[in-house]
Amino acid sequence: MTSVPSVEDLRLVEALVRHGSLGAAGRELLISQPAASNRLAALERRVGERLFDRDTTGARPTPAGRALAADAAHVLGHLEAIFERTRAAARAGALTVGTFGSLAPWLFPPLQELLGDATVHQVTDHGDRLVEWVGEGSLDAAVVAIANQMRLPATATAVPLGHDRLAVLTPPGVELGSGRRPFAGADVVVFTYDMSSDALHRRLSELGARPRPAATAETAVRMGRLLRAPVVLPRALGVAYAEPAERVLPVAVPGRLTLFLVARRPTPPDLAAAVAGLPTRLGLQPAR
Repeated sequence: MTSVPSVEDLRLVEALVRHGSLGAAGRELLISQPAASNRLAALERRVGERLFDRDTTGARPTPAGRALAADAAHVLGHLEAIFERTRAAARAGALTVGTFGSLAPWLFPPLQELLGDATVHQVTDHGDRLVEWVGEGSLDAAVVAIANQMRLPATATAVPLGHDRLAVLTPPGVELGSGRRPFAGADVVVFTYDMSSDALHRRLSELGARPRPAATAETAVRMGRLLRAPVVLPRALGVAYAEPAERVLPVAVPGRLTLFLVARRPTPPDLAAAVAGLPTRLGLQPAR
């Protein structure tokens, strides 16, 4: 028996996570509930782990099930786009580029402009997964912040794209304190795109803050406005989101953030030429 899951296996896991019910997943896939149950049981035997906890109320993914479902969604999305990418490649150049969700609205529009007629297939996910997909060839390139904090695949190379620092965005009416504890007793919403969040939370606590983590930069800004709290985030993103009545100020937190272009070897020439113009468009200090 092959150790590689079939497309039908992946579709079942993905549908089951969405529906939470073998019956509903089976109806979507046009198979009976017993057939869906048997297929899932066979897949769990092959994986060697329980993928879903099942009872009379439905099916809930285990940690193993959630991991497999995430990979299944990626593989199925890649398969579904094969014909589209093939046709686009026949008409003009095409590149598949990934980045993390907070940067996507600011990265993809100028990148598409710089690449001209080339088609940019856009992918968003966590940085480590994007780097993995560049290594396996699913992506041509990814713009991430953690390339210097992980082992790169042998088939990929990373080049610093630009640097940034953290800043604090203050919604209207929000004032910072002075002295050594400018955030004394205040909730502070926090977002950063590298792996330094734990150290950042500790430093903000030393400055008197109660850190409130946010999943994305946009979420952080919206939380800050709602809670009337300062928002600590990368300066370029703060400037991009700030409204006229809001200020983006330096923050007493050391460290420098770096965005990297991770690309397959060799880097596509049109992509290498285009990224030279990205740091200025993204409000970054160009890497030397």
